[in-house]
Amino acid sequence: MKTKKLPMSLQTKIIGSNILNTVFIIFIFFAISLVIEYKHVEKQMGKQALQLAIAVSSMPSVVSSFEKDEPSKILQPMVNKIRKETGAEFIVIGNTEGVRYAHPDDEKLGLLMVGGDNSQALKGEFYISKAKGSLGNSIRGKGPIKNEEGQIIGVVSVGYLMEDLQETVLQRGKEFGFLSLFVIMMGVIASYLLARNIRRTTLGMEPYEMTSLYLERNAILYSTKEGIISVDKHGFIKMINQSAKNLLGVKDDILNQKIETILPNTGVYRVLQTGEPDRDHEVTLRNRDVIINRTPIFEKGQVIGAVSTFRDKTEINHMVETLTEVKKYSEDLRAQTHEFSNKLYVISGLLQLGNYDDAIKMIQAESAAIENQNKIIFEQIHDPKVQALLLGKLGKASEKKIQFRIDENSSMDVLPAHFSYSEVISIIGNLIDNAFEAVEERKDGEVTFFAIDVGEDLVMEVYDNGQGIPEEQSDKIFEKGYSTKGGQNRGFGLAIVKQSVENLNGTIELQSTPGSGTVLSIYLPKKQPESKNER
Repeated sequence: MKTKKLPMSLQTKIIGSNILNTVFIIFIFFAISLVIEYKHVEKQMGKQALQLAIAVSSMPSVVSSFEKDEPSKILQPMVNKIRKETGAEFIVIGNTEGVRYAHPDDEKLGLLMVGGDNSQALKGEFYISKAKGSLGNSIRGKGPIKNEEGQIIGVVSVGYLMEDLQETVLQRGKEFGFLSLFVIMMGVIASYLLARNIRRTTLGMEPYEMTSLYLERNAILYSTKEGIISVDKHGFIKMINQSAKNLLGVKDDILNQKIETILPNTGVYRVLQTGEPDRDHEVTLRNRDVIINRTPIFEKGQVIGAVSTFRDKTEINHMVETLTEVKKYSEDLRAQTHEFSNKLYVISGLLQLGNYDDAIKMIQAESAAIENQNKIIFEQIHDPKVQALLLGKLGKASEKKIQFRIDENSSMDVLPAHFSYSEVISIIGNLIDNAFEAVEERKDGEVTFFAIDVGEDLVMEVYDNGQGIPEEQSDKIFEKGYSTKGGQNRGFGLAIVKQSVENLNGTIELQSTPGSGTVLSIYLPKKQPESKNER
């Protein structure tokens, strides 16, 4: 089985690339330096040779020696002494025909000068030339030798071998080489320290790991339904996901702007100052009730930013309402089971006592009542969830000794697909429970449920024969927390009904006569409203 080859580590990449770059730059610098040094030394040697040639040509003893019968006897020892003292490779003196009077090699005296570069000297010029002489390639300083009358009587040639030039440059190159090795070593050390610092900054993660983490982070941010906003220690926005933009109605790019530009009443600065998280705080953001959590971001014990997560409270309320309805179903069914169990105990007792006629009458009465209600529920109400809810409410009413009946003229098909079951069940359940509370203190308490969806609306009505609602209170009963009976933890049922009706684009009507009872009517349009994109 082949193992997956891991990518090269960031530290190795940084050190390797820096070493290669340093070596390359040093090589280029080294080559350019050698060329510059070669030209500099060559120019310097040429000037030195020319100056020495000028000096030798102007010496009176050199000029006067040409008047002797054997100039070589005077010039050779004198020139050799000058050559040794100045460090020149050679000093050659010849007449106008190029015959040597002085040369480093005694055996070459009397022979012609080699190189073919005397023409300019014979014209009276001093100059620098390159030529191959009897000693090899050399750089030379040449000039004429003139007598007192200004006549050219000979030529002087002072030179340095190119081998000496190359050796001098090579020696300089070795010095540059040692310096370059030192620079490379310093570059390796600097690269290692830089790699360590970067690795510490990236928390030891490699680039491919950071890329994977970045992609996963984006996927998580844009898939979560909660709004997320991250700010730095100064309150500038560094990250905001799409859910947050949707909740806050933000369309423009707001990165690197102050958080108060979109949330004027934000409490994130308190978290940045104290370093203490803010949990499950209910606030209003741009006319939306949201549950917000704020968590500080720490680095080395210091707060460097904060993350705020928030969710629309409406969604949370829907979940709570749904769970509440499920709990109600369970309680209603348990009440129904308990009520039927009591009736079964009575029937069992009558049978054991031999009161068969009474037992039969009780069974027939219960059967007739159940058959009538079940006929309406199962033959005229066709939505399973509404059926289950009504069956539960029948049991609850029986337990509370309340007469609850479903109008025989009721009829309801399966709810339209765009209806939220939680909304409809919340409406029916809270209306009936509210009616039960209104009549629970009456001996003849009666509640009636009616529903019909023949037209364009689903119409539902709940009637109770309770005390009714005074006219001055009729506008307040749908407010959250308001109840005609007072007390704590009351006054939420009708507020939830109103919110659910509005969510389904419906309307609600109240008819109440003090002392005679109350009728609450709900109208829900069955046709789904057009979305903004379809208009």
